[in-house]
Amino acid sequence: MIKEETRQVWVDWMRVLACLMVITVHSTEPFYLGGEGSLILTHADARWVSFFDTFVRACVPLFVVASSYLQFPLHYSTGEFLRRRLVRVVVPFIVWTIVYALAWGDPVENFQGLLLNFNYAAGHLWFVYMLLGLYLLMPMLSPWAERVGKRELQFYLLLCFLTTLLPFVRAWFGGEPPVMYGPTGIPNPARYPLWGEASWNAYGLFYYLSGFVGYMLFGLYLRRFAGSLSWSRTLAIALPSWLIGFAICYLGFLTAVEADAQGVFPIEGPTGLAAVWETTWINDTASVALMTIGWVLIFRKMTAQGGFYKRILLPVSKASYGMYLCHLLVLVTVSGWLRSSLGIGTEGQLGIWTTPVQIICTALATFLITAVFSVAVQRIPRLGKWIIG
Repeated sequence: MIKEETRQVWVDWMRVLACLMVITVHSTEPFYLGGEGSLILTHADARWVSFFDTFVRACVPLFVVASSYLQFPLHYSTGEFLRRRLVRVVVPFIVWTIVYALAWGDPVENFQGLLLNFNYAAGHLWFVYMLLGLYLLMPMLSPWAERVGKRELQFYLLLCFLTTLLPFVRAWFGGEPPVMYGPTGIPNPARYPLWGEASWNAYGLFYYLSGFVGYMLFGLYLRRFAGSLSWSRTLAIALPSWLIGFAICYLGFLTAVEADAQGVFPIEGPTGLAAVWETTWINDTASVALMTIGWVLIFRKMTAQGGFYKRILLPVSKASYGMYLCHLLVLVTVSGWLRSSLGIGTEGQLGIWTTPVQIICTALATFLITAVFSVAVQRIPRLGKWIIG
């Protein structure tokens, strides 16, 4: 745990707002993932979904950057680092994994499935496995991270950024990917093989530099080499980066939906259809990476430490991991109630505004409820840290 006097204030602001962004992503999902598959009721809904989800799509990379900035390279021994992560991350994850297994679906089947993977009904828990994978890498890479030069790190960051173009390369040269389904119904778009990849080898040239490792190295760069920028310099870099990323994400999703709809709504299909629509939303694409850079540069300018920060934002930041774990239980209830109260699509009580009002209200209500709950539980002596982290 970081001592109070050495906290990075901007990271607290970023954690809290990234948590709200994650909740907004999940508040948007019912409007393009309905029932047993993909479903968008109206063209207006397609635009609202693309706008809201694109606006906050960098949320998960922001969490990775924050964790890397604070933890990498290690401040203590490997054993101590892993012990702290066990208490802070793994134990609360196990607690809430059990809660979701009991709350949704058949508990017996859920617990059997947990031997191999997370409960797909609580799909947001994938994040913890990814984060733990990065934590296992950090001790190995820490000696290099402590002595790497600025130019060398920039070179690796450039390579990592180039890998964010791979999903687009696969789409351009591989055509429309067939969508294969495993026993869980989770879609797995077939990958067009590139640079060493084949049916017998998934570990191509850029495999080990792709994914969230790039965001981990970005956090390291911020910690080691990124100096303070003026507001004018910050905006000169952040705004173009964010706007370009936003445009690619927004237009990419909307264009894919409109191509499949061919002017006829509602449009529906299997879950895999939404996976294809989301191509430009994938966390390791250039579009999301550009928005992440923009968000981080803006957040680094947020240094307010007044009463609001100390009494409200700081406690919420400390409980943000627990909020991430538990929020879906609240969100499903709030979203369901709003949909039954206001209706859906343009036929709802607010017409074209029905969908955006529901998304915003679901996100804000879920955020507030889980924030109050998580902060309160975390303050329970001894027990709180095991539940919230």
